[in-house]
Amino acid sequence: MIISVIGLGYIGLPTAAILASKGVKVVGVDIDQDTVDIINQGKIHIIEPDLDILVHNAVQNNYLKAITSPEKADIFIVAVPSPFKDNYEPDLSHIRLAAKAIAAVLQKGNLVILESTSPVGATEKMMEWMKESRPDLSFPKFGDNEFQADIAVAHCPERVMPGQVVLELVENDRVIGGVTPQCAESARKLYKIFVKADCLITDCRTAELSKLVENSFRDVNIAFANELSLISDKLSINVWELIKLANRHPRVNILQPGPGVGGHCIAVDPWFIVDSAPDEAKLIRTARLVNDSKPFFILNKVNQAVQTTGKDISELSIACLGLAFKPDIDDLRESPALSIAQKIGSIGFNSIFLVEPNIDFMPKGFDNDNIVLIGLDKAIKKADIIVLLVDHASFKSMDLSLISGKQVIDTRGIWS
Repeated sequence: MIISVIGLGYIGLPTAAILASKGVKVVGVDIDQDTVDIINQGKIHIIEPDLDILVHNAVQNNYLKAITSPEKADIFIVAVPSPFKDNYEPDLSHIRLAAKAIAAVLQKGNLVILESTSPVGATEKMMEWMKESRPDLSFPKFGDNEFQADIAVAHCPERVMPGQVVLELVENDRVIGGVTPQCAESARKLYKIFVKADCLITDCRTAELSKLVENSFRDVNIAFANELSLISDKLSINVWELIKLANRHPRVNILQPGPGVGGHCIAVDPWFIVDSAPDEAKLIRTARLVNDSKPFFILNKVNQAVQTTGKDISELSIACLGLAFKPDIDDLRESPALSIAQKIGSIGFNSIFLVEPNIDFMPKGFDNDNIVLIGLDKAIKKADIIVLLVDHASFKSMDLSLISGKQVIDTRGIWS
């Protein structure tokens, strides 16, 4: 059996590596030549615990190789990005390109699985795109288990957390939605190769919505915490103490507020539901608006800190601690911390010091000469204002005497 994984990012590469670790021949496909070259050297281009060991061993033992376009295989797993457009409409262009590329090498008996988080109906759209390119092959009909199609199609959304992907791909339950029950069963057999938890069978539409609902649930809960931080600020109450006390109730578990919500999942998936049911998804839409507005609240706090110093902004230096969307990873996708830092970079500070211990390059969106990526100690020493945006472990353990006498904005509550 040969498995082809299309897209070698934060989900595709770990999935490919875990399958290869089970003695399965895996061909990874990515349009980025640098990514392909790095993987074929047995190295990785992302930060994820234990992934480097898996990839190194898989490549060394000839169970994993990377290429830039699909070739024939038995099973195709699509794990490409699925962002939204400027109007929050789902952008399925990456899935469409993957479907067209796979269609060129499809053979009777193949199984195609969409893992990319997608709006309801995306799996069937992917199937239609393949069908357009391959009229010589038959594809399943939704819910019809009697029709014997040449190709099986299913949706199996990932349910993992960055920083624990390798563990959670194995330990977490998987929702497997087939275009037909037969398709779902074919996909279940694949995932049981490495998944120790339950593989739950459903149809592809329910599987698609299930993933969106999971992340929307979390988004709504985060929005509640973020709204509490706005209310507490207006009433001069320490929100961190407030939440700690409220959580002593046996049936209350309020999350921690922050500078917003980032990442490719929670910051994106709820909009897919809103797009599908705009009149019904009122709470989900409101939660998104609350979380998307939080960076502006932080920027207002920066302006207040400037005023407190009594100096002109052009005389001041500021340090932005953290750019990733969550602690101890290098993932900048949809990061509110990155967005805040970019806006700070354009409002007239003398110097802006960016501290992100998990990257060694200057991200896009910082064009001014007065913006530099430097280490934590140097940034703290030079800055007049400190903005903590991500609760990385190195920030939690730093010597707090270093920030004495400086204007500090702690958006994560680790120093408050």
